Amino acid sequence: MNEDQRQKIAAYHATLNQVSKSPFGPEDEIGMLNLMDESSRRQAMREADAGKPFDLAVDFFVGMPLWDDFNDPGFQIWLTHTPAGTVVDNPTSLSAELNERVSYTGDAISMYTHCGPHVDTLTHFGYHGSIFNGFNTREHLGSRHWHRAGADKQPPVIARGVMIDAAAAAGIEMLPESHAIGEKDLLAALKRQKTELRPGDVVLIRTGRMSVWPDQRRFVPRSPGINREGAEFLARAGAMYVGADNGGVEHTPSVDPENWLPVHTYLLAEAGIPLLEMAYLEDLSHEGIYEFAFMGACLKIRGATGSPMRPIAMPLKS
Repeated sequence: MNEDQRQKIAAYHATLNQVSKSPFGPEDEIGMLNLMDESSRRQAMREADAGKPFDLAVDFFVGMPLWDDFNDPGFQIWLTHTPAGTVVDNPTSLSAELNERVSYTGDAISMYTHCGPHVDTLTHFGYHGSIFNGFNTREHLGSRHWHRAGADKQPPVIARGVMIDAAAAAGIEMLPESHAIGEKDLLAALKRQKTELRPGDVVLIRTGRMSVWPDQRRFVPRSPGINREGAEFLARAGAMYVGADNGGVEHTPSVDPENWLPVHTYLLAEAGIPLLEMAYLEDLSHEGIYEFAFMGACLKIRGATGSPMRPIAMPLKS
């Protein structure tokens, strides 16, 4: 990494437990996603084999696992119209014959924006009422949502992707409960895979937690994941996104008596790196695919702290 690249990485200018200013200017709302540009997108697609995409998402369904420590609502879906109901209710005052002929079904959903595979935006965590780049609750948070740095500001992501298979490097299907993945673990896995990190990468960590999906009691509590040391290593390597196959990227519960989610606050507020949670990485692991073109876009929900994403990995051409 050269000095010019280093200057663009917020982690090199961060102060412990303080929100960072963006190296991309006072109006920046996407942080390290600025490392992605026209050239990097084209390079990622140039090397990709689109013939065999890997779907890194899981289904959304009623009762799906959810981080529920704060009692946020889960995923719900219900029918708003059914073919038989349309015949009975006749909402458009059509003939019975026409309602019988045209079968119409509709539905609606309600969900916490951090259900299933989703992005944590820079609004999700900060310090003392401020988030990355100094946006704050006094000036930038309305009654409904943040007015800066929400999901609507994030561009579609097309980038080089790297999976760090920490579970496979340890020789097990799933890392133990609450296992903290630090810098040495990440380096060992990268060495085993013969993979290098580059500035602008989407980095996904496999803990093996998806092997117990969708069991709420086995998937959510006491999760393995990266610790702050591991997060700092990835941030300084120039990661643009940091994701994982567990419920919240970091290991839980926190061992920091002064911060109950130290990796979230560090990556989002200090390093300016959005998170991707609950990515399904089992298929990539089984086929030994560690480098790929990553594609994903969150919903443009104005000001949202999180948004569903359906991430895709396309392996490199052989």
